[in-house]
Amino acid sequence: MDLSVLTPAKGSVRTNKRKGRGYGSGNGQTAGRGHKGAQSRSGYSRKIGFEGGQMPLYRRLPKTGFKNANRIEYNAINLDTIEKIASEKGLKEINLQVLVDCGLAAKRDKIKILGRGELKSTVSVTANAFSAKAKEAIEAKGGSVVLTEQQPQA
Repeated sequence: MDLSVLTPAKGSVRTNKRKGRGYGSGNGQTAGRGHKGAQSRSGYSRKIGFEGGQMPLYRRLPKTGFKNANRIEYNAINLDTIEKIASEKGLKEINLQVLVDCGLAAKRDKIKILGRGELKSTVSVTANAFSAKAKEAIEAKGGSVVLTEQQPQA
């Protein structure tokens, strides 16, 4: 096998059209840009969403909805998940680091414990927020609820 013999597959390589290189090329005069106007000039770049002067889609559709800039986004974890972790790993204390190690949260996530499922073991849970049902269920089994301070948003 000689590397100098290698060639690309037939039809895979095309030569570029050389625009604006005289009448004989078939792409001379206006170089496929039409006559006059912004699009024919050098340095023209089309605006994102431009539709040739037609009213663009982003202006045809009405504005809807609202995005609250002050919303705090929590990663929700239910009691059944807490129970599963506690029983499998034999833990009495569950915090952010445990949840990160289990792949349920990222380091910078804010955690909220929700009340779905049943808690059988006594655990101490540390999180940013708790639902009333979750807090009640953890304390009913003799566990403790520890609220962490809110971290500044990055």
